[in-house]
Amino acid sequence: QVQLVESGGGSVQAGGSLRLSCTASAYIYRSYCMGWFRQAPGKEREGVAAIDSSATGAYADSVKGRFTISRDTAKNTVYLQMDSMKAGDSAIYYCAAALAGCSSRAPVARYFSNWGQGTQVTVSS
Repeated sequence: QVQLVESGGGSVQAGGSLRLSCTASAYIYRSYCMGWFRQAPGKEREGVAAIDSSATGAYADSVKGRFTISRDTAKNTVYLQMDSMKAGDSAIYYCAAALAGCSSRAPVARYFSNWGQGTQVTVSS
């Protein structure tokens, strides 16, 4: 089973940037779809971005043009670069892996079987 550990969360002012990292304990096989999700207090978990084995990314409409997902298989790591951040981006961010291909749309949580513990991101306005 793939173990996932997120890092890079923190506090930033609106308009600023953060980069999240997700490192897997085992090799991220090319068949894995890797995704980032977020959950704010009182809200459902939301799919933010996903990346497939060909490094093609898919994004939620709310983050398109501001967030970029990438992966470095040699480092067993997936990244989420977050730019032009808004207060509405504040949430706990989770990394997840699915032993399947990615959809061309924002990821859906029920298709992902392995999850990290989450990292807090706070954007102040």
